[in-house]
Formats: sequence, structure tokens, C-alpha cells
Amino acid sequence: MSTSIAGQAQWFSAPLLQKLLAALNADGEEARVAGGAVRNALLGAPVADVDIATTNLPEETVRRAEAAGFKTVPTGAEHGTITVIAGGKPFEVTTLRADVETDGRRAKVAFGRDWKADAERRDFTINALYAKADGTVVDLVGGLADLESRTLRFIGDAETRIREDYLRILRFFRFFAWYGKGRPDAEGLKACARLKDGLSRLSAERVWSELKKLLSAPDPSRALLWMRQAGVLTAALPESEKWGIDAIHALVRAEGDLGWPADPLLRLQAIVPPDAARMKTLGDRLRLSNAETDRLVQWAATAKIEPVVTEGELAKRLYRGSLEGIKDRLRLDLASARGRAEQDDKALIEAGGYFRLLGFAEKWQKPEFPLRGGDLAQLGVEGATLGALLKGLEAEWVGSGFSLDRDALLKRAADRLKA
Repeated sequence: MSTSIAGQAQWFSAPLLQKLLAALNADGEEARVAGGAVRNALLGAPVADVDIATTNLPEETVRRAEAAGFKTVPTGAEHGTITVIAGGKPFEVTTLRADVETDGRRAKVAFGRDWKADAERRDFTINALYAKADGTVVDLVGGLADLESRTLRFIGDAETRIREDYLRILRFFRFFAWYGKGRPDAEGLKACARLKDGLSRLSAERVWSELKKLLSAPDPSRALLWMRQAGVLTAALPESEKWGIDAIHALVRAEGDLGWPADPLLRLQAIVPPDAARMKTLGDRLRLSNAETDRLVQWAATAKIEPVVTEGELAKRLYRGSLEGIKDRLRLDLASARGRAEQDDKALIEAGGYFRLLGFAEKWQKPEFPLRGGDLAQLGVEGATLGALLKGLEAEWVGSGFSLDRDALLKRAADRLKA
């Protein structure tokens, strides 16, 4: 009995996709939806991108797509990939190919017409499934059985696949986090451990992209554990060495219980030390965005907050410190306390305190200091004296719990000038 995605995936029956497949399938050529879209359709998971494999050479893909009224962009023509824009949606259409030469980062390819050879050059069996225009799934490498058992397995020899592109080490754990069950495939795990030094040959952007996708999985904790065991986590993220990844388990549980979204940056914070200098180095090394690096540094620079702190005291810290850094610190401390609360009544009380403080921080809005330099200038104050007086008055205002109004502050300023 054949497997089909027809009727299972709404996107597959979209008229524009079917029109494109019909154009590429005419006159003895063939086109099939390939890879992740087929995998996710069979799993009932969302599909973001639809890739198409075809026997058409790139220039023929362009000719046929444009004749059917679609716009084309030669995004990777030298590797056989043409992006076809249909109704504003991009479809990557790639000619069947085989790797001729690889250097661990990129490959020279030869175009062909052999579907099995095209499947065998891909990374994992569950990513090498095809769907014909009528929805029939074509499995040439055992991907359907592996998808059924949630086994992530390299196609062919694991070491050979990894040496073609060392990023596949991280992809092994990323796809295991998203789709795997039980233990990772033993041969794949051993190959990743043996070849982990090859990660140093990859660009920082590719490494962080994979780590971020892994950390975005519903529950990345098992994958991180196996990465630690294989030495891959230390190779990719040396800051995590000697720190421990136990906190990730409690964080994932807290996310589920409290309705927090999966947050890759918060999860990263759970497995690295709160050291601002090291977080800056991490951000620079992996070329995180400025916003991502700033968030890590602000979290690391935020001093620990005790769960018994009053909301008034927290408000003062929020005014002086980083709102995001404090919220991240409170989330992690809340998750940790909840994780310990099953065996520790004291931790249960801590969790209650952190829950209260986090709720306050999430609703808090920074108050505006009611005085300006111009207010003091009207009293005849200028230069360094003005700056020092303004700073002192702001400190008193914060100390009062932000209760002193403009008139009270001006009176204090006048009294100081008379003294």
C-alpha cells in the first residue's frame, strides 16, 4: 500500500504549486516535492518552505516556470537551484544532483536524472522523502520506517556524510531534538563524537543558526544531554563546559506549565555561566546579533535577586538596571526553584516569591523622573553643580519609592542651595 500526502496537507493541493509541478513534469521530465515539507506533512507538522527536486536542468526550469507565468530568481543556479515565485511565495527548485567533490563545508555537484543518487547525497533518511504531483510518497532510503519509529539516521555511512559537511554534526542533534525518540542512532552518535573537531571549520553564522534552531525545539534537553556525552556541546559552546545543563530540564517544564514560549536565548542562558565578559566573547565568537549579545550580557550582569525581596525594592532595581536582564534572571530562578520544589519545601516557598516578583516585573513600567536640568537652572544652578544636584535628587526620588513629586523635589533643591 502506497503512502500519500494528498488530502493530508492543505498546502500541497494549492493551485499555484500544482501548476508549477505540472509545468515541470511535462514532456518526459519530472518534479517532486522533496525533503522537510514531505516529512512534516506525514507528521502533521507545520510546513514553512516547500522545496522541489526535478530532472529539468536549471535553464529549463527557468524557461518552463516563466512560460507558466511565474517569476524566477537564479539564487543558486551553479548548484542547480532556481527560486520560483508563485503568488508571492518562493519555491526552491533544484535539479537532481550528485556530489563530485566536498571539503567539509561546500560541494561541487554534477547534475543528473537519478532519483536514488539524489536521495543518497542528502543527510538523513527522514529528509530524503519525495512526493509526486499526485501526492504519492517515494522512499528510496528507508525514511518512512525511520519516521515511523522517530529514528534519526544518516543515509549510508555516517562519517562519510559528516565529512561532506561538518554542519551535519549539529544538524544530527537538532533533528533529534525535533523528531527523535529514545536514544540517538549509535553509529551516528559515534561518528559525531569522532569528527567533532571539524566544527571549527564552519562559519560562526552557520553554527549559531543550528544551535538556535536546536534550542527552539519543544524539548531540547535530551539532545543537549547527548551532545554533552559526545563532546559536541563543548566543541560548539565551550562556555557550557564545567557548568552543567541540568537547569534546562526545569526550564522546559516551567515553560509548559506556565505557558512561556520556547525561547532559545533563555535556554542558552540556562546552560552557560552568568559571566558578562564571557557572554560578550560568546556573542562575538558566534556572531550573534547585537540585540542577542546585549540580552546575554545584561542577564549575566544582573545580580541575583532573593525571592523575599519586596516589590518596592525590586522596582528600584528595575529602574536602575536592565528590565530584560532582571526578567530573564527571575524566570531562570523561578524555573530552578520549581524544579527543586518537589523534594524541598523551602524551594516551594522560593518559587512563590519568584513568581510574585516576575509578575510584578512583567507589568512594571518605568516611571519618569519629574525634574529636568532646566528646572534647576531657573534656581541659578549651572555646570557640574547642576549635574550633581540633579543626580542626588533623582537618588532621593528613587529612594522614596518614586513618591516625591516635582514640587517636593524643587523644594529640596532650594533647601540644599540655601544650606
